[in-house]
Amino acid sequence: MIKKLDKLIIKAFIGPFLATFFIAVFILVMQFFWLYIDDFVGKGIDFLTLIQFIAYVSTTLVPLALPLGILLSSIMTFGNLGESFELVAIKSAGIPLIRFMRPVFVVSGLLGVVAFGFANYVIPVAELKMRTLLYDIRVAKPAFDIKEGVFYNKLDGYTIKIGKKEKDSIIHNVVIYENNYTLQDNIILAEKGTMTVSPDQRFLYFNLQNGWRYQEKGNPGTIETDYYRLGFKEYKKVFDLSSFKLNKTADSTFKNYYKMLSLSQLTTVIDSMKRVQVEAGNKARRELAALLPFQMIPDSVWKKAKPLAKNFKKIENLVPDSLKQTVFNGAISKLSGLKNQVEFFAVDYKEQQWQMRLHEIERHRKFTLSFACVVLFLIGAPLGSIIRKGGIGLPLVISVFFFIAFHVANTSGEKMVRENVLLPYSGMWLSTAILIPVGIFLTYKAMQDSNLFNAEFYYRILRRLHLSRFLKEKK
Repeated sequence: MIKKLDKLIIKAFIGPFLATFFIAVFILVMQFFWLYIDDFVGKGIDFLTLIQFIAYVSTTLVPLALPLGILLSSIMTFGNLGESFELVAIKSAGIPLIRFMRPVFVVSGLLGVVAFGFANYVIPVAELKMRTLLYDIRVAKPAFDIKEGVFYNKLDGYTIKIGKKEKDSIIHNVVIYENNYTLQDNIILAEKGTMTVSPDQRFLYFNLQNGWRYQEKGNPGTIETDYYRLGFKEYKKVFDLSSFKLNKTADSTFKNYYKMLSLSQLTTVIDSMKRVQVEAGNKARRELAALLPFQMIPDSVWKKAKPLAKNFKKIENLVPDSLKQTVFNGAISKLSGLKNQVEFFAVDYKEQQWQMRLHEIERHRKFTLSFACVVLFLIGAPLGSIIRKGGIGLPLVISVFFFIAFHVANTSGEKMVRENVLLPYSGMWLSTAILIPVGIFLTYKAMQDSNLFNAEFYYRILRRLHLSRFLKEKK
């Protein structure tokens, strides 16, 4: 049964958490766009597509924003309670710190479960949609925009130059060069005209006036070609703009990417990779054994041949002079083939190990980011009760410091796993292993009413040190 104290603390926690969570999502989304801004500029992306992409990105960032929101809101919640002396009243009633931390701890655990659910069921789908849409945006052509006095060559098969543009789509001094990838010249020149786009944005219409069309016909491989010049009062040229539209790639194109897999799918893929590695090892042994036939000779034969070999200081003495070159050439050929085969197996083995580590990283990530909700709460709650400062100023500074420490440790551990310096579980749980002792230490200090972050406490210590030094000098 939830008591009034639990309701009070949960109610004080929910408001700051929702605010800090959405702020964290917004900041992380802005960071994402900062990294990929070059892929979006000048592509003419419509508003609906942009909103759809932001929704996908925001969904993929939920497990990372939850720990940050919990850390900041827990510091703010317990800092507000300490600043308003509600913590003092609760402690004076004989209620220990662990007791009034319990309801928010349970909420943090539930949020960790939600983060795992997102990471396992929602994020693979959102990541698939987001990566597919990002690929379409990257490969899309820049938005159609012809500037005055500049040759425009983004239209397939044409280069266009417009001398001057006026209102009502009126253009002057138009040059249209057809790029047919031969030495023949096909050019259209016009004094003026109009440039319009069809309502469905699929076609571009040039209604030209008072111009000439120059065209060369015949076999481009010979000099026997005909050159035509055609004058016109009016001429209509139609260009296809379908290549400027954002083409939709099928989601199945990226469905096997490791970030698009759930926990059960990752486990299945990793087991399959292990079986493939065993089969690859057996195959390597079989093929290398064929290149090393002396390995098939029994040990008993080597033991009998060993006393005979002692009479020869060099292996050349075992081979007749007439066969030395043939034997050496054959040995070099054998060793060269063996080297190439070993290098091929080594590259294949490294690639398999790399893919295995990527899938292992993703499998551990689904748990580490969820467990981080609890770990960062164990840091935020005692910190708030120690500093006893509400608002968003000091709590924001402290929470950013600890979140950066968590993110750096998490990123460093993941990088070391990718480089095969640490095992997957060691690298991915490195940040948790570092921060849990910090959380336990802060909880202990908070239970003892420590002055760890009390500036006046350190000021008094410095004054005592200064006074004692002054008395020593007087003596």
